[in-house]
This record gives sequence, C-alpha cells and structure tokens, in this order.
Amino acid sequence: MSENSESERYKAGMAVRRQVLGDAHVDRATAQMTDFDADFQTFITEGAWGSVWSRPHFTKRERSIVTIALLAALGQDDEVAMHVRATRNTGATKEDIKEALMHVAVYAGVPAANHAIKIVKKTFAEMEAAPEPGQ
Repeated sequence: MSENSESERYKAGMAVRRQVLGDAHVDRATAQMTDFDADFQTFITEGAWGSVWSRPHFTKRERSIVTIALLAALGQDDEVAMHVRATRNTGATKEDIKEALMHVAVYAGVPAANHAIKIVKKTFAEMEAAPEPGQ
C-alpha cells in the first residue's frame, strides 16, 4: 500500500499496532512484507488494529487479556507468545494472563490451557532474561 493510498483506518490501525506490539515488531513485519501478503497486512492493520483494537469500550489491557485467551483456546502458539510480549505495552499482568488461562481451561479445555501456560511461562522467562531496549 502506498502512503498516498493509506486509509484513515489503516493509519489508525498502524498507530495502535505500534502501541501494542512495539515499533521493532511492526518494523520487522513491514520489512518482511511482499506483494503476496501486502493485501493481508493491510486487512489486519485496518480490520484488527484499525477497527477492533481501536474501539473505545475495552482498554488495551482488557483487549490484551481477551486476545491471549482466544489465541490460547485456538492453539495459536506464535500469536500467544507475540501477544504475551505485547503485555509490556498493554499493561496486562502475569496475574491477568493466569486468570484468563483458567477461563481457557474451563471453556476451551485443560489441554489448550496447559499448552498455552507452557508458552506463556517460556515467553515471560525470555522477556525477563532480555528486557526491552531502554528498560
């Protein structure tokens, strides 16, 4: 997408995406974008970030908790880890994530929650071992 054709929703989505995932992550994703996935990247930037994550009712912390729970329930390992790393920016705490995964266990199944707990523990350990630059 060229800068001249960026929609307002895309611009808003990119701003929220950067707030949540961080500039380094978004810069990497943008640098890896090709003609093949450019439309998909525009779609998620406008749809997920510019529409859903930009809505005013939930805070970024609340959206973060819900997102991690849903991704855990769906077994989306890489996305769970990415959104756990994003808790640095959203304000969701380890306790928040622990409670969300208890809900996953009840409503999506113990195996899904157990698997997600392993991913979350590993991701938090990695975050503690390698703090974000500037921290």
